[in-house]
Amino acid sequence: MGVVTARLRIASELRMFLPVSRRREWQEVAPDGTSTLGHHVESIGIPLTEVGPMIVAGDRGVPPSYQPAPGDVVEVHPVPRPQQLPEEPRFLLDVHLGTLARRLRLLGIDTAYHNDMDDPALVVQANEERRVLLTQDRGLLRRRALWLGAYVRGSRPADQLRDLLERFAPPLRPWTRCTACNGELEQVTKVEVEPLLAAGTRRSYDAYGRCGGCGQVYWHGAHSGHLEEIVRTARAWAS
Repeated sequence: MGVVTARLRIASELRMFLPVSRRREWQEVAPDGTSTLGHHVESIGIPLTEVGPMIVAGDRGVPPSYQPAPGDVVEVHPVPRPQQLPEEPRFLLDVHLGTLARRLRLLGIDTAYHNDMDDPALVVQANEERRVLLTQDRGLLRRRALWLGAYVRGSRPADQLRDLLERFAPPLRPWTRCTACNGELEQVTKVEVEPLLAAGTRRSYDAYGRCGGCGQVYWHGAHSGHLEEIVRTARAWAS
């Protein structure tokens, strides 16, 4: 009997998506004449949003629509970093990534986030606004209607932020967006916002910004040291 399977060589960066019992370099799939390579890759647990070049016979790149043949050996590589996008990246985060959303906004990155939006609505907004949907939900990344998504690696917000900066290399413009609503900040005088300030704040600070969207007022206060450290670290990662 001849060879009836194809073999996939999974790059180390992608093996985290495999079930623990199958977390190894080589995977076997059964070509059936209709299933695509993309289908086979997703069937073993890897979202296609995380897959980059796929190489057959050592030198021939093939798309996800390629139909493997028995005996094929396919190298499955991760998305190259930084990932190239047609325009400056804009993001939409799912309900579980609120802290990451605030940190991205702190860095001036256009970041939409809602704490009550379901999966179908996330896909609609991502598509309409051409935002990259960020999530740790693999099922969400497998939705066929989604134009572009990315899996966020890491459980700590700092690790998640580093992963996103390394993957997409977005331009950083710290202190230019509202961390509450993503609106752009504009400089304002103390006189313009004085009625909104507590007495201690009025006495202690002279430089203010105000969100053009929600009206939130910002100044360098007691928590600015922590935020400045986030900005310094992010700039180091991005350099």
